[in-house]
Order: sequence, then C-alpha cells, then structure tokens
Amino acid sequence: MKKFISVHDVTDINALAAKALAYKTNPLMDKQLGENKRIGLLFLNPSLRTRLSTQIAAKNLGMEAIVFNVDKEGWMLEFEEGAIMSGNTVEHIKDAAPILGQYFDILCIRTFPSLKNREDDYSEMYINQFIKYAGVPVVSLESATLHPLQSLTDIVTIKESMQNSPLGLPAEKEGAGGKPKVVLTWAPHIKPLPQCVANSFAQWINAWGEADFVITHPQDYELSEEFTKGATITHDQDAALKDADFVYVKNWSTFNDYGKVYENDPEWMLTEEKLKATNNAKVMHCLPVRRNVELSDEVLDSDHSLVTRQAGNRVWAAQAVLSEILKQHPPTP
Repeated sequence: MKKFISVHDVTDINALAAKALAYKTNPLMDKQLGENKRIGLLFLNPSLRTRLSTQIAAKNLGMEAIVFNVDKEGWMLEFEEGAIMSGNTVEHIKDAAPILGQYFDILCIRTFPSLKNREDDYSEMYINQFIKYAGVPVVSLESATLHPLQSLTDIVTIKESMQNSPLGLPAEKEGAGGKPKVVLTWAPHIKPLPQCVANSFAQWINAWGEADFVITHPQDYELSEEFTKGATITHDQDAALKDADFVYVKNWSTFNDYGKVYENDPEWMLTEEKLKATNNAKVMHCLPVRRNVELSDEVLDSDHSLVTRQAGNRVWAAQAVLSEILKQHPPTP
C-alpha cells in the first residue's frame, strides 16, 4: 500500500479487516514494525477519535507520532498552482510538503470541505497536493469527500458483530448467501454537514460486495452516483428499515444544490419504535452525535447500539493500514 485515501487503495477489504481484528486481539504483535519511523498527523480541522486512535495505532507499531494542528499553529497554506500570494496565505504547499516529507516517513492529513463550491471540494485539491509534493505515503484522516479510515472501521465492526453474535438471518437471506441487510439512513441535524462519511461508507460497502445495501434519505439529498452506484436508494425510510441487520445513521447536506439544508424533519430520527421493523438491527454512527436530534437516547443507550465499539475499532483499522504501508517501507537498520 503506497497511500490510503479511498477504497481504491485496498486490494482485499476482508484481509485488511481481518488484520485489524487480529491487532485488536494482540495490539503489540508488530511493535518493531515501525521502529525508527516517524509519522506526522496534520490537522486542518478539529478531531477527537481520528487523532487519538491514529496516535495509539502508530505507538502500537513502534512509531513516533507527532501531531501538528495546521489550522491553529501553522502558517496559512496556499494550494493553488501559480497563485499570486498577495492575500492571507503565507506558505505554498509546494514549499511546505517536501519538507514535511523529509521530517516524516508517513504523512497523515485531515482536511474539510468548504461546502461552498462543489467543484473545488470534489477536486480533493488539498490532499492531492500533499500527495504530489510530499514524496512519502499519505494517509487520509478525512478529506473533502471521503473518510476511509472510518469506513474501514465500519466494515471491521460489521464483520466483528456478525462473528461474535450470529444475526439469525431469515431463511430467504440464508438462501441468498446470508448477506446482511445494511441500511444507510439520513438523519436530521441543526446545520449543513459534509457528505464525506456517507460517500465513503457507500463506496466501501459497495466495493465490499457482501451486503444487501440500501440508502434512504429525503428527496433532494441524493449523494454522488460515483459513490452510491450499486446500492438501492429510496425515500421511504420505513421500507428501507424493514428486516435490516445494520443501520448506519448519518446526516449530510445536499449534493446537487451544494451544501444546503432543505429540511430538518425530526421524523427521520431513528427511534426504538422504528427499529421494531428491523431484524433486531445493530445501530452505527461515526460520532460525534447530537443526541435526540440525529439519534434518540433510547437507541444510543440500548443493546442495539454499536457506537462505542465502533469508535474503539478506529485504533485497529488505523493500525492495519499503517502496517501495510510500513511493510513496503521497512525500518531503517
């Protein structure tokens, strides 16, 4: 693995998920793999789980991790080629990234979309400029359109749940190969949020190919077909939830009329009553979650919820990815 910015950088999703679960069982089994290696975690926007889980994963592999909050502690970076830097930007990525590539063996970047200009956000210019100029492997800690470490974690969590607690799939599912029904449902929120997590989850579940995948959302909240192609899409949340085994809850703003909130209908919030139509579904969310807006207390605090386990698995997903990169860049003797 030379970089990790989307599912396209992974050759075998199941093997990578299995490696993550192996690290969960034995976190220090490769503690020499990253010896004498340094990883840089650069944040252009805030983080909690992503930052801490990646630091722990690097430590488990013997790496030294250094965190730099670019948005608060660094110069304002310019990313446009040929820019006349007479405004607020102080340093060009062409000058900064090669130096970071000398400082670090792996560079992890967290960026965020503006939600103002879809063309700019979906060009992924920020992370692509780091990849172009850093000269070392780049790992996405979330970008303008995708969150691959979260999505790998989500598949790890689904697989772990299926292994540890047999789902009791209905007979018709067993006859179809025992695929679980996985539903991604839109949820209300008080402000426009990016499509990153929803895009990424759809991309990974479709690429995984081992689930009956349904996406449900209100009208006008369609995601880019680039990520959703292969999924069943419906505006009827009740129909989508019927016989579901896993329900992933996430808000996102509009894609076509970019970055807008058209409605905030509380009827889209997942409740225990709605879960009665499912196959005793497990509920997932990437966190942070606005309780009783996106998800009700009764669901989050119930046995349906995988949210805490899901967040804990972020460490093992990151560790699996970093180990794959390190294997192609062995420790310096």
